[in-house]
Amino acid sequence: MIGATGYTGSELLRLLLRHPEVELAMVTSRAEVGVALADYWPNLRGICDLAFTAPDAAQLATACDVVYFATPHAVSMHMMRELLAKDVRVIDLSADFRLQDIPEWEQWYGVKHACPDLVADAVYGLPEVNRELIRDAKLLACPGCYPTSVQLGFLPLLENDLIDTDDLIANAASGVSGAGRQAKVANLYTEVGDNFKAYAVAGHRHLPEIEQGLNAAAKSKVNLTFVPHLLPIIRGIHATLYCKPKDMQTDFQAVFEQRYQHEPFVDVLPQGVYPETRSVQGSNQCRISIQPVPASDRLVIMVVEDNLTKGAAGQAVQAMNIMYGIDETLGLRDIALIP
Repeated sequence: MIGATGYTGSELLRLLLRHPEVELAMVTSRAEVGVALADYWPNLRGICDLAFTAPDAAQLATACDVVYFATPHAVSMHMMRELLAKDVRVIDLSADFRLQDIPEWEQWYGVKHACPDLVADAVYGLPEVNRELIRDAKLLACPGCYPTSVQLGFLPLLENDLIDTDDLIANAASGVSGAGRQAKVANLYTEVGDNFKAYAVAGHRHLPEIEQGLNAAAKSKVNLTFVPHLLPIIRGIHATLYCKPKDMQTDFQAVFEQRYQHEPFVDVLPQGVYPETRSVQGSNQCRISIQPVPASDRLVIMVVEDNLTKGAAGQAVQAMNIMYGIDETLGLRDIALIP
């Protein structure tokens, strides 16, 4: 595992260390070489006796069948070619291989892509869409947290051509752990607590990723307005999606229930029951509610997930299970934490 000093890395460690089919062989960090994981993450005391080592592709390839990247953007791409050449399967939680449009990726992330030729081979790791491709993936690009919630909310409607694609709205709010572990004044508890605000309204890095998935589902270009917000909670995403159906008489509840009836981690709630972030905290579950609003000829879809689990590390473990042909839910059956 490459990179485990952030919140996503911490969550991935928690899941992998309790997975019955996984042996954690190496954890790397350039900044924390030699530091015991249990000293860095106190919840691992008595659970893991590994220490951080320097990232080395040859050593990782020798010790590991699959390598996870839990790193910031523009890191994994510099090691990817060497790892894949050594026949290692890679699951990348960063954004480096999510976008198929290289110039667009470079525009949003502000750097030149180090191995654009590998992007076409990357499989986008949303199990509810690409399960069959994930099985044989050598390089898997895990979806972002916001893109997971927005795509799962819109997919059944776009796949069945049930809504106007010219005016989609995604109003999403994330817990502060989604901003990462870096020290910033805006992330201080006294700044976040008792507060609620929008950010990146003019354009968020997850927007092109969301559009890429929605365009594929609709088989045409959609017009999406995406506005993220910061919630005064640690974990969780609540996405409220708005769209205009082509026929308000459609049984949207049935559409969603049928689309996700065999998905182990997507729960379509009964009509009139709205999802809460605490109902998925610490779990890999995504909960969805559908509410037609006849007075405005609109349909409202509400989606909740834990941004660190189904929005990141849990989804990565789910994909690993699929890749290795084991029970997709193995190591991911945690019940959400309440309170």
